[in-house]
Amino acid sequence: MNQSRQKEIARLLATQRKKIDALDDKLMKLMADRFRVVEEVARIKTENDIPAYLGDRVRQVRERNAKTGKKYGIDPEFVRTLYTLVIFQSCAVEEGIKFKLTKTKAAKKKPTKKKTARKKA
Repeated sequence: MNQSRQKEIARLLATQRKKIDALDDKLMKLMADRFRVVEEVARIKTENDIPAYLGDRVRQVRERNAKTGKKYGIDPEFVRTLYTLVIFQSCAVEEGIKFKLTKTKAAKKKPTKKKTARKKA
């Protein structure tokens, strides 16, 4: 595609591209909000010895969102695939936080060795 055609295309799509960029920014803000809640969930799961991955909840989230997506004209299979990625990342975030919290907790519980003075012979 030549440069003048690329400029023409950019001009024709400029308004829609700005709208898409603005919507993408909103999506990223919402994802950041979602992952902050995931961090809260990780702390609760750590305190209560709950695994990061809960299969029933994963299926519930995927299906609920597939149904919601369908209501808005979005292919349910696309939504399931999208949420598979979102949930995979959420579990990874949870595992990372659980690891850090568990490591910190274990370090606090670890008894310190008392130094004893050696007697000179």
